[in-house]
Amino acid sequence: VQLQASGGGLVQPGGSLRLSCVASESIRSINVMGWYRQGLGKQRELVATITNRGGSYYAHSVKGRFAISRDNAKNTVYLQMNTLKPEDTAVYYCNADPPRDAYWGQGTLVTVSS
Repeated sequence: VQLQASGGGLVQPGGSLRLSCVASESIRSINVMGWYRQGLGKQRELVATITNRGGSYYAHSVKGRFAISRDNAKNTVYLQMNTLKPEDTAVYYCNADPPRDAYWGQGTLVTVSS
């Protein structure tokens, strides 16, 4: 499966962005999909996950600000990011949870800065 993340960009603190991750084939067989991020000089971290039934998990740092969703009919996973902070600046990736090496794509860069 190839996963293409998009929707990143430059946004001011307090702003919002919606990321999309489109898969090259069906994601129905992947029970848990997730968004990850990697800031400059930092390790990649798990941001949020969602199951096929809609159950979700959020990292403490984004809880209450981010919302993950998925549309299996469109082979797409979304990440709505609100009240963005400079510390949210990172390259964002989607993958299964646990992640599969072959699924890592290029990611999409989110920069939060005034």
